[in-house]
Amino acid sequence: MSRQPLFARRRFLLGGTALGAGVVLSACTSNDAAQEAPRNVSVGAGDNAEPGPEVTIGFSAPAADHGWMAAMTAYARSQAEAFEDVTFTATEGTNDSSQQIAQIETLINDGVDVLVILPHDGAQLTAVGQQAMDAGIPVVNVDRVFDSPLAYRCWIGGDNYRMGVNAGDYIAEQMREQGKDDPVIAEVAGIDSLPLTQERSQGFADALARHGFEVSHRVAAEFTVESGERQTSNLLQSASSLDALWNHDDDQGIGVLAAIENAGRDEFIMVGGAGSLDMMDRIESGESVVKATVLYSPSMCASAISLARLLGQAKGLGDMAEHEIPASITTYSAVVTSDNVAEYRDVGFAS
Repeated sequence: MSRQPLFARRRFLLGGTALGAGVVLSACTSNDAAQEAPRNVSVGAGDNAEPGPEVTIGFSAPAADHGWMAAMTAYARSQAEAFEDVTFTATEGTNDSSQQIAQIETLINDGVDVLVILPHDGAQLTAVGQQAMDAGIPVVNVDRVFDSPLAYRCWIGGDNYRMGVNAGDYIAEQMREQGKDDPVIAEVAGIDSLPLTQERSQGFADALARHGFEVSHRVAAEFTVESGERQTSNLLQSASSLDALWNHDDDQGIGVLAAIENAGRDEFIMVGGAGSLDMMDRIESGESVVKATVLYSPSMCASAISLARLLGQAKGLGDMAEHEIPASITTYSAVVTSDNVAEYRDVGFAS
């Protein structure tokens, strides 16, 4: 199809999300069967619910080597399959930036209408995002942001700082309810060299400080089960007693919990991060140290596909005065507890 002007007047209502299973490895159309029936898909509203001009969306993401990333690719595929006017062409996931760049260049040369890119490294993939934009292909940049806003038409991602803030506020509230004025609070972070980890930790520290609290023990893991277990074991050995622990990532949280269980510790509460179904199950049971998890939902990738479709069809966001979709959309990090876990299970993912 011919590309329509990016600055045409548009109407678009961004609705819910889709969740499927499996890793996207090749091109597919919306008529292909999903590997698993999506729990909840968005087909727009009003004019946007009606099929429009056909749009070919190219998709590139890192390797689906843990639960959250696998869910990102599954959401993308499931959302694309909800639209009969979308052809979805995905590359094989890779954690090699050079290989991801080459795959995206192939999509550009193939003439896709829109690109959705979740970069392994935002800085390293900025140039190829700019290359696509210069070629007239709008780019939806997901989560790991490019260095230049000119390398994407729209960015959508999570709020890492607020994720930390909301975890800190929840823990502080629980400590006050328990009458603890000087609690021992621990943190199991992700990869300290990543800006997202730094932002989460800063938000957590800032929130605790507003309540007169601070982090007493901290370790950094690598977003893996193995590192989560290893680093938490070290932390527990150095802390004879804890009141609360925040773990940045529910995938590494499987290892964190293994270390806690191996140590026979249950004197504290734990808050997770991202929103896995495993953590939601534990929250719902009421029999675990896990009392909450702060969302960083992979459903953002479904919304990215919806945005890409509307960009390709020259439509925009409904219920907004502006004619164009925003340049950036930040998702909200809700705190999932036993009181509301049923409301959020549809965006949970398997660790």
